[in-house]
Amino acid sequence: MMKNEELKKSGFATRAIHAGSVENEFGTLAAPIYQTSTFVFENAAQGGRRFALEEEGYIYTRLGNPTCTMVEEKLAMLEGGEAACSMSSGIGAISSAIWVLVKAGDHIVAGKTLYGCTFSFLEHGLSRYGVEVTFVDMRDPENVRKAMRPNTKLVYIETPANPNMYITDIDAVAKIAHSQEGVQVMVDNTYATPYLTRPLEHGADMVVHSATKYLNGHGDVIAGFAVGKKEYIDQVRLLGVKDLTGASMSPFDAWLINRGMKTLEVRMDRHCSNAQKVAEFLEQHPAVQNIAYPGLKSFPQYDLAKRLMDQPGAMIAFEVKGGREAGITLMDSVQLCSLAVSLGDTETLIQHPASMTHSPYTPEERAASDISEGLVRLSVGLENPEDIIADLKQGLDKLI
Repeated sequence: MMKNEELKKSGFATRAIHAGSVENEFGTLAAPIYQTSTFVFENAAQGGRRFALEEEGYIYTRLGNPTCTMVEEKLAMLEGGEAACSMSSGIGAISSAIWVLVKAGDHIVAGKTLYGCTFSFLEHGLSRYGVEVTFVDMRDPENVRKAMRPNTKLVYIETPANPNMYITDIDAVAKIAHSQEGVQVMVDNTYATPYLTRPLEHGADMVVHSATKYLNGHGDVIAGFAVGKKEYIDQVRLLGVKDLTGASMSPFDAWLINRGMKTLEVRMDRHCSNAQKVAEFLEQHPAVQNIAYPGLKSFPQYDLAKRLMDQPGAMIAFEVKGGREAGITLMDSVQLCSLAVSLGDTETLIQHPASMTHSPYTPEERAASDISEGLVRLSVGLENPEDIIADLKQGLDKLI
């Protein structure tokens, strides 16, 4: 069995398959599931040492579990981080990771377009505890500089942004953020995955994921991660998860994600290939008013996306002519595509952000974030691309 240090020189797929593997007494090829809530100490002295952090070892699954450790080590290696902490949801990861960085009186700069629950946490959750958040259009990094204050502690980036696919120049924003002492940069890398983008290589300090999506890839897990320096991840685990949110990942969910991540490279290749074909079709359909997909040369940030992403991903945002009514008609017309929120599954998922994922935004907030009433979010799955296109065509044709 190759050790993790040796695996660092290997290709992405090799690392995704083998990183985090641990030897066990029975020699099983598949990773075991350590389905336990607590761990037995050899004696009282050992228990005392572990609670005092003088000895490595497991105490209680909310603090760590061998099955979770396997998938944490795998993701940390793929992202290029020192350590990772697994959590029970994406928003659990985001909130746990942010709570350890800010306190009352602190300030955050965030992208103006975000996943709906992330926006709600930042705008409506943190404000209850005295943390201010300024939302800016991060397509222009200078907006970050203008928004920063002496009490700014965090710059939060989502790229590509959910749902309108805005790309943030991580390198430029990180340089601006780090020009002020004590400011950290956090990137939600859910859309891209470490197969397409590794934010730590571009100057970010930490990365968060909803592992519910591409990392697991099969629509049967709710989970999240934070990745970064070990000192920071220790704080996320011991303060963010243990004391503040309790959002620990279950061993069985960790096992499913570990299995899913082994095929991340081959799945993402197919996702991206399918999405390119679907986007090219949508760009030509008369019922589509505009489309945002980083793989199209018409995409305004095409060059930046090529620099940051190894492939354009599999998320597409497009606006249908006819606004909200047309968007909902399309939702009710598709047959192969699944009308469902979430993304990154084997199935193609379609949804209407204004009435679904981004309904927590007020109409004014949606307008400010460029989320129109006719916007459609499409997560392109692994079906045959001609079948996805045929389904979208029959639905879109009804709008003409």
